[in-house]
Parts: sequence; C-alpha cells; structure tokens
Amino acid sequence: MTAVTGGKRAGDRSRRRFRPDLLALALGITFALVAWGYLVLAAIDFGATARHDGKGSAWLFLAVAALGGVLCLFLAFMLAVRLSRAVGLTTSPEPKPQRDPNAPKGGKRAAR
Repeated sequence: MTAVTGGKRAGDRSRRRFRPDLLALALGITFALVAWGYLVLAAIDFGATARHDGKGSAWLFLAVAALGGVLCLFLAFMLAVRLSRAVGLTTSPEPKPQRDPNAPKGGKRAAR
C-alpha cells in the first residue's frame, strides 16, 4: 500500500502548536471569574453585616466589593471576546465605507 499524496480532499494540514497567548487569555479569564465570585460573596457578607449590625464601614466595603465584582466580570467578558477572536470563532466588524465628500449632507428631507 502506498501513501496518498494527492486528491481532491488532500490539503495543507498545519500542525497544531502551543500558543502561549491563548494560555494567557484563558488564565486571565479564569482569574477574573474567580475574583468575581469572591467579590460577590464578600459583597453579600458585607451587606448582611451592614444591615444587621449597622456598621457604616460595612456599607463602604459593600460598595467597593460590588464595584470590584462588576469590573472583574467586565474584564472576563472582554478577555473572552479577545480569546474568541484569537481562536477564530468571531471576526472584527467591517469598517464603515468612507462617505463621498461631494455628496450633500443630510437625507431626503435635507434635499427638499
């Protein structure tokens, strides 16, 4: 039996290789999600403490933990978008075509 080197289904198959940029994105997403979970639990705990004990500092810690949780989740989503683009699942949007500088400004109403 001989090796098949051609044919209509034969293509250039590239070898998969280790990509440290994808690993860094995956680790960043994981870290951001773990931090988000921790901050959500901390915000719940600070909220319960502030409501029952009436400590004013607990309200401040609640606000800081909630804001940190929002930022961590936003970071995880942004890193997930970059990962999906790097893998090839999504593409960046097409740029808008340049407007003709000689065309009149406005639409049909402006032309009347």
